[in-house]
Amino acid sequence: MQKIKSVEIWLIIVALVYLALILIIPAVSVFYEAFHKGVQPFLEALQQREFIVAVQLTVVIALIAVPLNTIFGLCAAWVIARNNFRGKTFLVSLIDLPFSISPVVAGLMIVLLYGRNGWFFPLLQYFDVKIIFALPGMTLATIFVTFPFVAREVIPVLEEVGTEQEQSARTLGANDWQVFWRVTLPSIRWGLLYGVLLTNARAMGEFGAVAVVSGSIIGQTATLPIFVELAYKNYQTEAAFSAAVVLGLLGALTLIFKEILERKTKIKDV
Repeated sequence: MQKIKSVEIWLIIVALVYLALILIIPAVSVFYEAFHKGVQPFLEALQQREFIVAVQLTVVIALIAVPLNTIFGLCAAWVIARNNFRGKTFLVSLIDLPFSISPVVAGLMIVLLYGRNGWFFPLLQYFDVKIIFALPGMTLATIFVTFPFVAREVIPVLEEVGTEQEQSARTLGANDWQVFWRVTLPSIRWGLLYGVLLTNARAMGEFGAVAVVSGSIIGQTATLPIFVELAYKNYQTEAAFSAAVVLGLLGALTLIFKEILERKTKIKDV
């Protein structure tokens, strides 16, 4: 018994040391570098035009990508959870594709399609539409890397809820929209919100795919994660660490909301 307890203690110590080296110490160092000269340099860094543009660009991309992926995720989850058809497994695999492909590869695929030597470049040139090194390409990259989250969170919830309540509502005369808004949506709301939360967090923190298609021009096509890298490379350490703190706080808020949603879900299940 004592040997088992000692093994458990050592495992806990190893886990804590591992977390400290990988997560806690790096996070503390970022906050230290951002505030070790005082709060004023931190606030001044947040008032730079390049930082403001990066925040605005990040928010705009998230405002486009998150609603589109929410609609897609709901539709895909409904089709997969409520129907049996040939190719269902293949469709699920396609939805999971961004989980297995490097974001850099995803960005490269977009460049090969819409870049100067891409398949669709003559058509884009004819209509004078710019995709690569512009907002549309960055949005496409973000949509690609974030579109599985809502679907993957909603599918198991729909399967667990089943179809009994929906069938009962239809028996009572409700149409499809009434069934969705009054029966299905309330049943999946926590899973849906969880998926939207993860989608938003990934959209705001995405670096690899967006860096490939954006050109990483500071003050123009640099999102907040890209701004951190560019500012650090240009020896603007205060600006880089201040932006990193903002990203870290966004991540902390995501974890808080995630915990709230998980507790809400557990309370509902009880």
